[in-house]
Amino acid sequence: MILKSLSLINYKNIVSQAYDLDAKINCFVGNNGVGKTNILDAIYHLSFGKSYFNPITVQNINHEADFFVLEGLYEKAGREEKVIVSAKRGAKKVIKRNGKAYERFSEHIGFLPLVIISPADRDLIIEGSETRRKFMDGVISQSDKGYLNDLINYGKVLSQRNALLKYFTANHTFDQSTLNIYNEQMTALGVRIYAKREEFLKQFAPIFQERYAYISGGKEEVRLKYKSQLHDKPLSELFKENLQKDRALQYTTVGVHKDDLSFKIEGHAVKKFGSQGQQKSYLIALKLAQFDFIKKAGGTSPLLLLDDIFDKLDESRVTQIVSLVNDENFGQLFISDTHPERTGDIVKKIHQSSKIFTL
Repeated sequence: MILKSLSLINYKNIVSQAYDLDAKINCFVGNNGVGKTNILDAIYHLSFGKSYFNPITVQNINHEADFFVLEGLYEKAGREEKVIVSAKRGAKKVIKRNGKAYERFSEHIGFLPLVIISPADRDLIIEGSETRRKFMDGVISQSDKGYLNDLINYGKVLSQRNALLKYFTANHTFDQSTLNIYNEQMTALGVRIYAKREEFLKQFAPIFQERYAYISGGKEEVRLKYKSQLHDKPLSELFKENLQKDRALQYTTVGVHKDDLSFKIEGHAVKKFGSQGQQKSYLIALKLAQFDFIKKAGGTSPLLLLDDIFDKLDESRVTQIVSLVNDENFGQLFISDTHPERTGDIVKKIHQSSKIFTL
């Protein structure tokens, strides 16, 4: 799959810009604040129907405008595909593929597989479990529509169960039979989600460890572990045990929405004991493993976006990453960087066709 051309109108700080792109490597270079990352984010937006950095649609519209339009022309499986994402203040966002609007945005997920590596990924280490769950769910959902639908439905039932718990407290009442309806629905969905996540980690963890070993030169041992309350007990049992707690707190304290991933290096938490370089290597390995997993599951090389990833890495690790993306395993590559000379050197080492856009 190749993104042949890209057009942005009123997207963040970009008023109007269009690019004819190289089939292999595209670099966007310039000072901070000129819009390099916004161009990469526009490409992400076309794949996922939302910004990677700011999911609030209206905040992605240029301050001086009332709307934005993103347009990408792709070549996939021998045919051209035009995708347009547009948003207007006070109106719903629209995603169109070849002129036809999607009824549900979730139908678009996975059609244009993409992996982004960015400094913002550090949130995976420093933020709470929700960020790591979203990462895991995002990887699985790009190649499994059934999983994505189960996630959406689980979220709806969870909201309804939480609303019911609040209703009980506000009205000094309780109805176990009504609560049981939500418990049963969440259990059925939760069991499937849990099983898919377990299977995913079994496949994903070894790929991740292999990628990290390559980037670090095999210097450190890393672990990636799936944490879930369902490891110990079925969800139906957890609901019974935590009923009084749920009623007191007025929200659901157990379920797959509490799952997490544990990041370890040399047996210790990456967040506390990993250096900046180790943390960055850990995140890059995670994302490259995501690339491998999605490619294997879907049979298509995802677009790979490298947003300012070469800062805070020593030269040997940069060289290892560059040699990785020089592999034919990778498809089309997009790089943003503040150092034109560094970008030029990187591109020379990758023996592929390329274009450098100076902003």
